[in-house]
Amino acid sequence: MLTIIEKCRISAPANTVGERSLPLTFFDLIWLLLPPVHQLFFYDFPHSKSYFIDTILPNLKHSLSITLQHFFPFACNLIVFSSSETNVRKPELRHVEGDSVALTFSECHDLDFHDLKSNHPRDCNKFHPLVPQLGNAFKSSSGFVKMPVFSIQVTIFPNSGITIGLTNHHSLCDARTRHQFLMGWASIAKHGNDELLLASGTLPYYDRVIEYPNSLDEIILPPIRTLDENYNVPQLVPQTDVVRSTIVLTRTQINWLKKWLLVQRPTLKYVSSFVVACGFVWSCIAKSRVLIKGKKGEYEVERFGCVADWRARFDPPLPQTYFGNCGRFCVAITKTTLIAGSNGFTNAVELLGTAIMEAVNNKQGVLKDATTWLKKAFSQVPAIGVAGTPKHNVYDVDFGWGRPKKYETISLDFGDSISVNASNESSDDLEVGLCLPAKQMDAFITIYRRELKSTLSYHF
Repeated sequence: MLTIIEKCRISAPANTVGERSLPLTFFDLIWLLLPPVHQLFFYDFPHSKSYFIDTILPNLKHSLSITLQHFFPFACNLIVFSSSETNVRKPELRHVEGDSVALTFSECHDLDFHDLKSNHPRDCNKFHPLVPQLGNAFKSSSGFVKMPVFSIQVTIFPNSGITIGLTNHHSLCDARTRHQFLMGWASIAKHGNDELLLASGTLPYYDRVIEYPNSLDEIILPPIRTLDENYNVPQLVPQTDVVRSTIVLTRTQINWLKKWLLVQRPTLKYVSSFVVACGFVWSCIAKSRVLIKGKKGEYEVERFGCVADWRARFDPPLPQTYFGNCGRFCVAITKTTLIAGSNGFTNAVELLGTAIMEAVNNKQGVLKDATTWLKKAFSQVPAIGVAGTPKHNVYDVDFGWGRPKKYETISLDFGDSISVNASNESSDDLEVGLCLPAKQMDAFITIYRRELKSTLSYHF
């Protein structure tokens, strides 16, 4: 479906980074063997291919190079040391002079750009060619295993639009760090230099200031130490009859749902917009699954998890620009019948709110109870996770030709996660993306609309 225009590798300007390394912490290591993150931005661009090649292509290459000078880990390789060494070192991100990011420019004629950027159900497979893959592990001449951690693909739909697909190894960074990188790159592309980035106070903070017992690493490291050059990063595979869709909950609707919840269950202690949106969608997904698959099966018990940014919760707090992953899992585990029943929405909100409050208010701290929340997060119970966060507006990433018209988290295709972000129309609205089998998606949309209409028509 795509024609390759150019494949290149982009490095930071010569002699601006040199040899540097960044050890992975416990918060990074927990993601190391999990699938990568695939993001896709859609921009309207009613111009020709030649205009794109002459103007956009060189600007993106130049601005990316300057950005990598400040965000060098995106050009790093992930280094995993041999388990046969006497003193096994923890994995690290390592940069040597000339390290680079794979950047592909391509052209698409076969896909409908305007259909892809819509909210209605669309075939998941259509999006896969628009995001790049990460290279697989390989063995260095020094004997350790190396893996690239980031790649980019820019695709033009002539006279219609541009997509920018990004793939990163999750051990590289979390949503906050990734958003800061994107905002920096976009600013440099838009203004032609890094002056605004330098003045913004958002340059990465690289010091590894998180202190924690080595015993936590030992929970995570054993399977990582067996990783060798034969390890293949999980890849997107064709889906059979699976579609992705987007729903938008407006601020007015969310406020009404909150009001309704507190009438039904006045004892609810945590009713944020995020929890209300997640609880509503979780209950509708459970009801749609029961409708299509029946009440019995693998989903008799399930869990819903999200990650809370912990930078501000350390004592003392970490800088908001701390580079890497810095999050704690918040997990609710329950019976499907409680979520899919008539009180499913209120039960879901109560469970999620309790899970988040227990995490945030835990006086032991994020590290002292890590074994507990890790066990919940990585149990064998089927799970719905949350990708993204409305705290960092993905629709602010403007490279100079306008704000994105649509954003998709393509890595939802790896499992049953949903994405939650600020909406394109208003940052006060929430945009939820999900991928489901086509029949279940039809059921979900019907249930979602019915439940929302019923709740919004409630007379107080």
